[in-house]
Amino acid sequence: MAAAYPHNHSRHAVITVVVGCLCFVSSDSIYTLIQKLDNNMKWWLMTTCLVGFFYIFASPFWRKTITPNYSNFSIWYIICLLVAALYHLPNFQPMGVDMRMNLSLFFTTFISSIFILTVFHLIFLGLWYVSLVSPAAGRRPKILTVLQNCTVISIACCVFYSMCGNYALNESSTFGRKDSLWKTGERSELLVKDECKSWFAQVGPARDHSLLFKWTVFGESSDELSPIYTLWATFIGLYIANFVVERSTGWALTHPLSAEEIERLKDEQRKPKFLDMVPWYSGTSADLFKTAFDLLVSVTVFMGRFDMRMMQATMNGTREGAKQEDFLYDHFREKDDFWFDFTADTGDGGNSSYSVARLLAQPSLDGRTKDSSIKLPRGNLLLIGGDLAYPYPSPDTYEKRFFYPFEEALRPPSWYKEEHIAVNKPELPVGISDLKQYDGPQCFVIPGNHDWFDGLQTFMRYICHKSWLGGWLMPQKKSYFALQLPKGWWVFGLDLALHSDIDIYQFKFFSELISDKVLKNDSVIVMTHAPNWILDYYWNEPTGKNVSHLIRDHLVGRCKLRIAGDLHHYMRHSYVQSENPAVVQHLLVNGCGGAFLHPTHVFGNLIEAHDATYETKAAYPSILDSRGIAWGNILKFRKKNWQFDFIGGSIYFILTFSMFPLCKLDHILQDDTISGLIKNLVSAIWDAFMYMFGESYVSFVGALILSVAAILFVPPKVSKKKRVIIGVLHVSAHLLSALGLMLLMELCVQSCISNNLLATSGYHSLYNWYRTVESEHFPDPTGLWARIEQWTFGLYPACIKYLMSAFDVPEVMAVMRTKICKNGMVSLSRGGAVIYYASVFLYFWVLSTPAVSLVFGSYLYFCINWLHLHFDEAFSSLRIANYKSFTRFHIKEDGDLEVFTLAVDKVPKKWKVDSHWQNESGEQEHQLSHQRQYPSKWIANPLDRDPVKMVQIVDHFVIRKDEAVAENHH
Repeated sequence: MAAAYPHNHSRHAVITVVVGCLCFVSSDSIYTLIQKLDNNMKWWLMTTCLVGFFYIFASPFWRKTITPNYSNFSIWYIICLLVAALYHLPNFQPMGVDMRMNLSLFFTTFISSIFILTVFHLIFLGLWYVSLVSPAAGRRPKILTVLQNCTVISIACCVFYSMCGNYALNESSTFGRKDSLWKTGERSELLVKDECKSWFAQVGPARDHSLLFKWTVFGESSDELSPIYTLWATFIGLYIANFVVERSTGWALTHPLSAEEIERLKDEQRKPKFLDMVPWYSGTSADLFKTAFDLLVSVTVFMGRFDMRMMQATMNGTREGAKQEDFLYDHFREKDDFWFDFTADTGDGGNSSYSVARLLAQPSLDGRTKDSSIKLPRGNLLLIGGDLAYPYPSPDTYEKRFFYPFEEALRPPSWYKEEHIAVNKPELPVGISDLKQYDGPQCFVIPGNHDWFDGLQTFMRYICHKSWLGGWLMPQKKSYFALQLPKGWWVFGLDLALHSDIDIYQFKFFSELISDKVLKNDSVIVMTHAPNWILDYYWNEPTGKNVSHLIRDHLVGRCKLRIAGDLHHYMRHSYVQSENPAVVQHLLVNGCGGAFLHPTHVFGNLIEAHDATYETKAAYPSILDSRGIAWGNILKFRKKNWQFDFIGGSIYFILTFSMFPLCKLDHILQDDTISGLIKNLVSAIWDAFMYMFGESYVSFVGALILSVAAILFVPPKVSKKKRVIIGVLHVSAHLLSALGLMLLMELCVQSCISNNLLATSGYHSLYNWYRTVESEHFPDPTGLWARIEQWTFGLYPACIKYLMSAFDVPEVMAVMRTKICKNGMVSLSRGGAVIYYASVFLYFWVLSTPAVSLVFGSYLYFCINWLHLHFDEAFSSLRIANYKSFTRFHIKEDGDLEVFTLAVDKVPKKWKVDSHWQNESGEQEHQLSHQRQYPSKWIANPLDRDPVKMVQIVDHFVIRKDEAVAENHH
């Protein structure tokens, strides 16, 4: 038996024990089981349903890297509940498995093991405290490891008892257990294993042993062997001996780890610390609750009362109009062959954000098309269109979800310090006195709605008062800006805040800039966070009136392109020739910088914007792929959103709370025909439904609140009448599911009670039964148990008693249910009622959580694919990290703007350190990262899945200065 340190048990130990149990099931037992299958069909169907529900509940946690604590808790939770339910069913009796004896033995040895090992560790720590053992002994063992050891010891004892019994094999008696489950002639001789015989032969009779061993193991007045005690004591002794040797001799300090262990630890250290995608449907995430609170405060306090944009303009009040250098940057205008990139919605999952940042950081990319590849150099400028970190802006989310992936892709200078606050921007490298002289990549950022949830405080601290985003220099001082680029091109970065529009001070700055600086033949790219042209058309509600006024009446045809994020996909709409002139030629949205994916199939092929018609020219993912991805809501909603269990299970329990128990159910199963059975079930569900509305106050109020919430949950895109219809149908599906599951659970309990499988011996039936057979299986002629009870002040039997009662939830629930059905709820005390509903909730939660996720996921699928509703809710639930892209622009020598959108379909989940990066870092430690050939630390594992090798061009077009539209599709 391995000690608690340094080794730990794994799930393979449990698997080994289970497989061992199955291997000991004899062929005769299986034959007997098949013979009796017809008589036990009802119970096998019940067992199959029970195991099926528990498997569905546990399915998200098998081979899934989710929060380990909840995963471990859920697995052990369902194992305990499943075993507690199965041992009451008669299915295993034909197999010769005495579930009650095994469970009783398990709890007894488990409590005994915990008690002995706890005392041992306390003594050992005491010896360490007085310096009688090695300093290594002061390292306390993990509680979970001790519990795992106790569990494995107890399971091993139970397996041995099931296979070999608990009596000595002697020459004058037959070997085996006194098991009433087996009739004469039905006992399998194969249960008598050669291993059991050899075990007893090695131990021998009591007369061959010392007095102490004889008193402990055999009983001083009996020659009967108790091998369970021997086996248990052997395991405990091995644990103690191994632990003492490791700690007291300093073995753990003097013996190095194995090569395999060292390599595993190195691999752990070599993994990036990327965070998972944000769980938007989590019922336990404090981040989401804080997001909701910050949004409430921002909307009710800041909007219309305090605006950071107003403060920025006020602080620069001494500098008027276009001369305000904190908003205008013209150091790019003399560059030749200028390239720049655009991305948005970056800080969600670490894998996806780093994949995009890695592509942006490469000195060049080979963008693949259907026929060839195009070499595209890194952009001199990086534009980020807001929503830098999810779900809300804070130092933690900005650092871990936004800055960390970019820093791993392109390292900041060696002198950079995270805590540094830039008060005099730009802070240039040594030897460079002007921004025009700096040849490295630079970054400008506008805030999104998520960045405004805290009133823009975090954005100002981390963007406007920091100089580096990884290896990108950030000269930016304010939340909005204007960039003068070569060949007469401009970029206006607008801050829409939570209003979806620019404020009057921002409008004043840009309108005066257009009047004073922007020439008639110049071209302007307007960058906003929200794509008003799509959202306004989708919601049929115009926003951004100041922006539209600026573009239509001040730029007057000079706005050649609008770019935005917010929607986490790529779509380009281009002007369709008509009577109305084009205010803007192209409308481009690309929010694939790292956040979860949004659908493309819900926004239509043609949209109306700026008093003109625009046609969809490119979409990524494709419309067909987008529709197919929506199926994941039915198939994967719970797997992706396991934390939704806390909300869904609680809702279903509230809907059925005051209807438990359903006492008169015998008539449902009396009909022999399937049609009659279905009719009875439908009638019972209808009766429960009417009872809820007529007499069940808690369930009725819960259903009423859920109905209101479901109606309000329907997007206002449809009429009020349709919202009510959709909401009512949604709630009706949940009610039908909840009532059906309640009826199924109550039918199972009622069947067990009717067949005397439950509610036969009171709350402590398992413990009382164990005491009746304890003397038979574990004789105690010396009165040892009585002395232990006296020494522990009654804790020894009390712990076992109440642990068995807490485990036997079905019996407790059935006993109280029987009382309620006979004498009403008044027959239970307040504490008894709490215990009853708690026991009901434990099982009903397992049944309901998969059902509520299935119903809700089906609702989202139906709405997104058939009604084109819930485009945000239906895809945030899937937490898709794939389909990431960014857009690269090239201002050519003739002034034309060439646009490439580069994308990767699959985002890697495993990374390893790039050996080329390691070599460059060692040889050129102080070299700026943008000057290196391999600037990114991590590459995909395996390498052929790396984003650099998988990048493709999904859209390519050219905006000419002398033509309205000129396209070149690949």
